[in-house]
Amino acid sequence: MKPSFFILTVLALLLLPTAIPHDYSEALRKSILFFEGQRSGRLPKQQRMTWRGDSALNDGKNLNTDLVGGYYDAGDNIKFHFPMAFTATMLAWSSIDFQSYMSQNDLGHNLIALKWATDYLLKTVSQLPNRIFVFLV
Repeated sequence: MKPSFFILTVLALLLLPTAIPHDYSEALRKSILFFEGQRSGRLPKQQRMTWRGDSALNDGKNLNTDLVGGYYDAGDNIKFHFPMAFTATMLAWSSIDFQSYMSQNDLGHNLIALKWATDYLLKTVSQLPNRIFVFLV
């Protein structure tokens, strides 16, 4: 029985060394830029995603609290807290583990992205005693 073309192609791809080198610095840079595009709230002047504007400036207003900020999950205008907390954790670890791949400028953008998430998450637990604000869909 002859091996199929598909099997031969998969084996060739697995066995051949990759010809294109990976630029991890560029991947990290673009990842941080992605987060800037997902920001919710009043955007800072140093926002690099110039096509974005301020959004969701009334979050929490109906509850007499400020819940403006944070990150949208996937371009759907929803802020999920557990994925945002996980993302903040990954941003923090990347600042430590991969800082040698980042320029000082990129590291600064990474820390700003981390602060954007943590500032928002702190708002959800610190404004009223014994209350945690969550968004349910």
